[in-house]
Amino acid sequence: MTEIINQSFKLMAISATIAAIGGCAVSSGTNDGYEPRDGDIAFQVSESSDFVKAITDVSAQRDSLKFSHVGIVVIDSGKPCVLEAVPKGGVKITPLETYLTESATVGGKPGVVIKRVNREFPTQQAATRARKYIGQEYDWNFLPDNGKMYCSELVYESFIDTDGTHLFHESPMNFYDADGNIPAYWTELFKKLDADIPQGVSGTSPQEMSRESVLEEVYRYF
Repeated sequence: MTEIINQSFKLMAISATIAAIGGCAVSSGTNDGYEPRDGDIAFQVSESSDFVKAITDVSAQRDSLKFSHVGIVVIDSGKPCVLEAVPKGGVKITPLETYLTESATVGGKPGVVIKRVNREFPTQQAATRARKYIGQEYDWNFLPDNGKMYCSELVYESFIDTDGTHLFHESPMNFYDADGNIPAYWTELFKKLDADIPQGVSGTSPQEMSRESVLEEVYRYF
């Protein structure tokens, strides 16, 4: 875990700069009928790691699909991409094709589900707002308004209606697993950060966001 964190901090500045300058350079040829739109939301079943397991252990207790990551679909120079906040690189633009290959597989196919807002909403503005966060560091502290972003926080802060209200809901964050224990990953991480575990602090998670009634599934790759 410590190695993952250290590598992430080393790569953040380089990756964020590349993302801000280069945009999305690779086109996706694996859409299989999906027509990407600005503001679609891509939920991802990530490859197994200590970090992913720590997320899904505390947020995916009721569902068979364990979403541990989420990003915003954007069209960049005519190419489908995903704006995402990741440990290695912070907030950046990723080609959709790359986003798919970085997902865990379900039945041998990318474990990615695309959802879309099912009501009148300025999704174009949400996509534009999300771009303003490119270059911000990943938020290992999972706290609001600290100049850093974790994945579902990026989506939450980008989807704001014309009246200033957020589309998605926050809820008290939970760092306990189904057995009532805090996974060792979180204990060790926040000890290294010299910070308290933000148990009960308002926040979001990919799993909870995927259940929001304002979203409807429009495509899945598996």
